[in-house]
Amino acid sequence: MKTTIKSLGAVILGGGLFISGCAKKQMTSFQSLKNPEVAAQLKSFVAEKEAQANAATNKMPSEFQAFFAVAAKGDWLAVSNAFVEFRKHAGQYEHSGKTDERLRGTAWQAVLETWGALDAFGEGDEKYSAMFGNYIIESIPAGSIYFGGTDPGRFIVTALQKSHVKADPFFTLTQNALADSSHLDYLRGMYGDKIHVPTTNDSQKCFQDYMEDAQKRLQNHQLRPGEDVRTGPDGKIQVSGQVAVMQINGLMVKLILDKNPDREFYIEESFPFDWMYPHLEPHGLIFKINRQPLSKLSDEIVEQDHDYWTKLVQPMIGDWLHDDTSVGEIAAFAKKTFGKQDFSGFTGDPRFIQNAYAHRMFSKLRSSHGGLYAWRLKQAAGAEEKERMAREADFAFRQAWALCPYSPEAVFRYVNLLIEQKRIADALIVAETAAQMPSMQGKDGEQLRNLVGQLQKFQKAK
Repeated sequence: MKTTIKSLGAVILGGGLFISGCAKKQMTSFQSLKNPEVAAQLKSFVAEKEAQANAATNKMPSEFQAFFAVAAKGDWLAVSNAFVEFRKHAGQYEHSGKTDERLRGTAWQAVLETWGALDAFGEGDEKYSAMFGNYIIESIPAGSIYFGGTDPGRFIVTALQKSHVKADPFFTLTQNALADSSHLDYLRGMYGDKIHVPTTNDSQKCFQDYMEDAQKRLQNHQLRPGEDVRTGPDGKIQVSGQVAVMQINGLMVKLILDKNPDREFYIEESFPFDWMYPHLEPHGLIFKINRQPLSKLSDEIVEQDHDYWTKLVQPMIGDWLHDDTSVGEIAAFAKKTFGKQDFSGFTGDPRFIQNAYAHRMFSKLRSSHGGLYAWRLKQAAGAEEKERMAREADFAFRQAWALCPYSPEAVFRYVNLLIEQKRIADALIVAETAAQMPSMQGKDGEQLRNLVGQLQKFQKAK
């Protein structure tokens, strides 16, 4: 019998805003950054966003003015404190108070993107945030359309490209907010005369298409993990929750792809979309979205991806993780470096290990690649192709887990693969190691401990 950990769907939604919380503060002002080019670009970006916010309002709210005043200095602590106050009244965050309507339009989007960019250098490590953004930017041809997903994937790229507002060198959108009408208004204001940005009618059609599909799947007992779809007292279908919103976002991405036939498309995955997997191929840190489905990933594409990530990961964690490195060896590494902060004999970069923002964002990217290979494994027809995709999925997930041993997404995705391969003992090692990490408190820690309990029961039942 095929077994899948049911909590996976709820865990892999971490592609929206994530705040690392345990990283050292890296930036007290733009002058405190070591790279003058990065400092100059961030300063220019803040000025661009402030001008955008000013142009969108007759008089920018005084709170926004104060926010941009401290952002212009690169004062991360003041920016962070101001944003915490905004979050208490913004509609996309959970809060008990009334939503402030000022936190919806273009000016708010400019504030949000400014916060996200500075967060990458205030909570994140300057070296790795700049590497993340520049590697992605350099890999995308001019004039393309790029979809960011996670906070870094959206905000770092937005900040470090020459001009987000002018789409120089490419158009940057986020798949996570396409179901938000105010965000679409914002995008149309920037890009509407150059590319097709979904209209209100487009958005309504995507919503209706999702509702019809969800109703059919509800009747056939085919809802996705975490998908909240039910029949209301009036007999009408009701949907709620992040899974539903992300599925609508996925339909919006497809619409943008279809309506802009002369553009190339790239994506940094936030949430896996079923329709998209046949079109994806690894492209450095991210994916290219091909217009036509690929029957399979070529040997050349797979080898390039394997080599790219091998070279990328080595300076971060050391040159020890290879094709034949066992799960037990990775667990020992995780406990020593991430758990005990013991760097004796360590040939990687302690800065990477010690900055949660950095190792989370790179782990997320590699986990996404593992997810593509795992999907390809399930679609493969022949034994040789199955073995090839299984090997690459395992390698990508081992790297993702080594980059961040307590990442719920890396852990749950890898555990699901191991269970499908009947490697329960290895799955238990992964889960137990993650649950023992010092940072595993709260909801994430509880999920991992529950996972350990499930795996222990599976092992006893064998």
